[in-house]
Amino acid sequence: MADDRKADRDFDIVLFGATGFTGRLTAEYLARHAPDGLRWALAGRNRDKLEEVRHHLATISGSADDLELLHADVTDPTSLVQVAERARVVITTVGPYLAYGEPLVAACADAGTDYVDLTGEPEFVDRMYLRHHRAAVASGARIVHACGFDSIPHDLGALYTVQQLPDDAPITLRGVVRSGGTASGGTIHSALNQFARARRMKEAYSARRRAEGKPADGRRSRAVSGTPHKDSVLGYWLLPLPTIDPIVVARSGAALPAYGPDFRYSHYAGTKTIRYAAGGAVVVGALAAAAQVGPVRRFLLDRVAQGEGPDEARRDKSWFTVDFVGESGGRTVHTRVSGGDPGYTETSMMLAESALCLVLDDNPSTAGQVTTAQAMGDNLLARVQAGGLRFETL
Repeated sequence: MADDRKADRDFDIVLFGATGFTGRLTAEYLARHAPDGLRWALAGRNRDKLEEVRHHLATISGSADDLELLHADVTDPTSLVQVAERARVVITTVGPYLAYGEPLVAACADAGTDYVDLTGEPEFVDRMYLRHHRAAVASGARIVHACGFDSIPHDLGALYTVQQLPDDAPITLRGVVRSGGTASGGTIHSALNQFARARRMKEAYSARRRAEGKPADGRRSRAVSGTPHKDSVLGYWLLPLPTIDPIVVARSGAALPAYGPDFRYSHYAGTKTIRYAAGGAVVVGALAAAAQVGPVRRFLLDRVAQGEGPDEARRDKSWFTVDFVGESGGRTVHTRVSGGDPGYTETSMMLAESALCLVLDDNPSTAGQVTTAQAMGDNLLARVQAGGLRFETL
């Protein structure tokens, strides 16, 4: 049965950030798909905007018109503690997380409250591990970052693939992402800020590696930086992707025996022609260089609004695929995860289903900062498939 350690709390789920673009989509998903009897609430600092969202949700679900509205403000840690103490799970879409996320992580870790977000910021995740993992382990809280397109298709896609390979031999796995969609303003802000903090990101990563050590059973799990090349199985030109996804996959590999005694994962963007691969490399390099110059970075950030996104018609035309090629014990497996609009529609579904999974499902016994594969595994895999993602062996 589902974890009932916090069953006496006022709410099963509290959504913090429902007035933003992705937060509103997450609220809409919950309004449409939450099971009868789920106790959930909206939290934020602007009650008028929260009331507007609640009114909108009432047009989707008649049961949403009595949703409770809670005051929560990242500049008021006491308000976040009060929210955490009343909830079994808190969802947050309030980013960039490096700037705004820590007070809520701290509150949930101390209160024993499960936490999910959609961050793709490696430095934030590593610093939260260093500062709050032990408190979460002690309280029983599950701190689960990256519950959107970063990194559920990659994390659960890797799990789905290695389950089809022998677990008594080394496994080499690569993931190849292709998509047609629009990056959110928040994603662009996070990416530019991460490029500007490359040195501090590396420092946080190294400090975490020293703190957590190696798997106790002697297994190895690594994210391996690849090189641009043409994939002999997929036929795509591959460009290494410097995202949080390979780090998350490698951490799941370190935690779970299914990934074998020696697991190596590499992560790429895939294009049909070398021209697009070269163009992508130039764009990423230019953004990274621009982010190092303060005035240029601020100019770019001022031109990209946060909290906004494409309309439904445009989202309906968006798509993504992640192909995985796994090799172990002389066997090669090719799998694929695919879905619709990655940045908004699918992300809001994955975030909501992660919270529902933590509340309702019989998950592995875990605590502290954990990945989606480690915390929920097959339960979440089944949920996101029911939500529309496709996992297939080719």
